[in-house]
Amino acid sequence: MLDNIWLIPLFPLLGFLINGGFGLWKVARTGTRPPKPFVYCVACGSILLSLLLSLSCFWALLQLDPQDRIQEVEVFSWIHGPAVQTIAGELANFKISWGFQLDPLSAVMILVVAGVGFLIHVYAIGYMAEEEEGFYRFFAYMNLFMFMMLTLVLANNYLLMFVGWEGVGLCSYLLIGYYIHKKSAGDAAKKAFVVNRIGDFAFIIGMLMIFTYFGSLDFTEVFHGVEEMFPMPEALWGPLCWIALLLFIGAMGKSAQIPLFVWLPDAMEGPTPVSALIHAATMVTAGVYMVARSSAIYSRAPDVLFIVAVVGICTALLAASIALFQQDIKRVLAYSTVSQLGYMFAALGVGAAAAGIFHLMTHAFFKALLFLGSGSVIVALHHEQDMRKMGGLRKHLPRTWWTMGVATLAIAGVPGLAGFFSKDEILWRSFSNGHPLIWFVGVLVAGMTAFYMMRMMFLTFHGEERLSPEVASHVHESPSVMTIPLVILAVGAVFAGYLGLPAWLGPNVFEHFLEPAFETRYHAAGETVHAAHSTEILLTLVSVALAGAGIYLAYYFFLKRKEKAEQLRQKYAGLHRIIRDKYYVDEAYDFLFVNRAKGLGRFLSAFDNNVVDGAVNGSATITQISAWLSGQADIHIVDRAVNLVAEIFEFLSTVLRKIQTGLVQRYALFFVIGIILVISLYLYMGV
Repeated sequence: MLDNIWLIPLFPLLGFLINGGFGLWKVARTGTRPPKPFVYCVACGSILLSLLLSLSCFWALLQLDPQDRIQEVEVFSWIHGPAVQTIAGELANFKISWGFQLDPLSAVMILVVAGVGFLIHVYAIGYMAEEEEGFYRFFAYMNLFMFMMLTLVLANNYLLMFVGWEGVGLCSYLLIGYYIHKKSAGDAAKKAFVVNRIGDFAFIIGMLMIFTYFGSLDFTEVFHGVEEMFPMPEALWGPLCWIALLLFIGAMGKSAQIPLFVWLPDAMEGPTPVSALIHAATMVTAGVYMVARSSAIYSRAPDVLFIVAVVGICTALLAASIALFQQDIKRVLAYSTVSQLGYMFAALGVGAAAAGIFHLMTHAFFKALLFLGSGSVIVALHHEQDMRKMGGLRKHLPRTWWTMGVATLAIAGVPGLAGFFSKDEILWRSFSNGHPLIWFVGVLVAGMTAFYMMRMMFLTFHGEERLSPEVASHVHESPSVMTIPLVILAVGAVFAGYLGLPAWLGPNVFEHFLEPAFETRYHAAGETVHAAHSTEILLTLVSVALAGAGIYLAYYFFLKRKEKAEQLRQKYAGLHRIIRDKYYVDEAYDFLFVNRAKGLGRFLSAFDNNVVDGAVNGSATITQISAWLSGQADIHIVDRAVNLVAEIFEFLSTVLRKIQTGLVQRYALFFVIGIILVISLYLYMGV
């Protein structure tokens, strides 16, 4: 069974090819579109096959001894090259395979990606039911996204991981900009694509450094080389620190950490199933997975680990504060995602890799549920997303209300639910591994999370109705194809946390299962489990108390005494405006980068008009004067000499205009071709 893991990403790829290829052929040949049942059966069926095979492979992995739970399958030999000289002075035969690795870490990821992804696909059948023109295109893109994400988490080397990494970036562009006639959607898609390229550039440099030092990009060989060349953590900044930092910058872009977080809230312009797919279990967790996968490198770069922890907890605090005053229901959830990703990176940075992955898993359940639940609300209100125009929906949408309520309590850290266990583990590891300040900020963020999430619930489902008459007359619960996935995710949001019980309640099965996946565990990881249970219980009570305070404050200000919230808003109007407007980060980026780029464009345009055109006109005048003085009578010869420069520029512009189409997809293709050419030249030169 384990030899068939290559089929897991193959099934979604086939779904993409069938829906995309058949849809294009049918539209071109007959002018009609594929029938919707055919499209969603192919799309959902392919993901279901991947999920079933993932479950089978996971079960087969459990049957092996822990030390044997790292299985690799080479599909084909991808890139060959001559022996290369590494920094260590050794010759290494350069070879990269298209291969997959199944171990406890990738097993958890494929179950999360395929499981949550399948439920989102099923939900999308109902959500996208009114779509006509792009129905087959939407599901084709969703399948392609799943193929790329599964390739990313199953890859056995950095280069194949990067293929999936770039693939999910491309698919996110296609899905965020799905509404092609909506300018805001197109702008958000381009913003996501460009911001991610910043991180990806650092990722590429990091990979080249890995290859330069270790002569390979294969995980097993690289991590073995790290252990041999760097038996102890680097005391000063050396190659491992720079490699780790460059990889982390790549993760900052993909997983929306400061300062590259600005793309993710705008990604809400895509359909709600896309928001759930990107924000819950797939794309945004890729950076967390990559850092955890590279634990052998990070364990020997303590300075970078500290940077990871600081960036993570600062991102968690910043995003949580912005979420406090957002009015768009999906933007509240978007900033919540940024904040929770910060929690995961904080866990990785303090040496709690298993806790970070545990929170990734539980977060997938309750965040997917929250996004899909918000989609149910939006559909019921005819695509209204402003919470100020909602209220009192509990009686109209009972199933959506209670499932979203479960997810809200889970992310708020209410004891007994999944979010409580994973968040508590991160906070405890932060404190016990010697980072009390990170613990303090984490507890503060936990209280803020409880407040803004309960605010969302109260504004949406409780209090008086603020619906327009035409909307109120048509509000109804979503169909079963949308609500059944909500119920299944709600079950996960309750029980998934019991896989990682705190030490004072029982064994942490999840952490024990993940141990073989890490070539070298992070410094201090696992060393604090023998600390006094009383301390851990006391810290847990503190975090629960703050979460309870956040819930009560939300109830007080948005149900019991709503006038108090308005009074505070008016009293601190300036501060409220700054936080509501997201600290003007987007405006600062526009001033520093976007407007400077526009200014450069205007300068080049002026240069073209005044200098290039001026040179042509000047040469024409000089040539005419020279011809007149020399007494030449053939005016045609003079004209040809005069227009030579113009003809050259016209020819060059005709050629280059065909390249500069403005299509980001085509630029991405050129980007990939450039990478291949650089690698080919690198191999040809034998360096």
